[in-house]
Amino acid sequence: MLSAYRIVNHKWRTSALDGEGARLHGGRWNHPGHPCVYLASSRALAALELLVHLTPKTKCVRFSFLEVNLTALSMEKIPTLPRGWDETLPSGATREAGTEWLRSKRSAVLQVPSVLIQEEPNYLLNPSHPECADFFPIAARDFFFDPRLKKNLGSTYL
Repeated sequence: MLSAYRIVNHKWRTSALDGEGARLHGGRWNHPGHPCVYLASSRALAALELLVHLTPKTKCVRFSFLEVNLTALSMEKIPTLPRGWDETLPSGATREAGTEWLRSKRSAVLQVPSVLIQEEPNYLLNPSHPECADFFPIAARDFFFDPRLKKNLGSTYL
């Protein structure tokens, strides 16, 4: 079984796979206006991906951890990484490459490298793909960051 993971604000746990957040705001691999779900290849990477996107404005103390099974979905690996794919801020080239994939509906899932740990993949799920019509998490539970992270990061938002 190929599992992928996502940690979200608890209040969005039931809609975490609809791609609405990425549709509204865009992401590294999609322009605004195109729904996309970002998934990590491991539980630890999901936590890191969340940590780098938290800001002092984040007022969430309760998170939900979701596990999804990608085994039955069509998948492709990004054939060529766009220039600047690994820069801190998303580039127009990465957004264009991902948006083109979303529009094409060639596959339900696109494998891309994580910027945080380049040897580890992230997965983009296209919620508009026909294979994703009845897609749902196979597991969901509350998630809390270890209190030592709060202490070490000086975080007020964990």
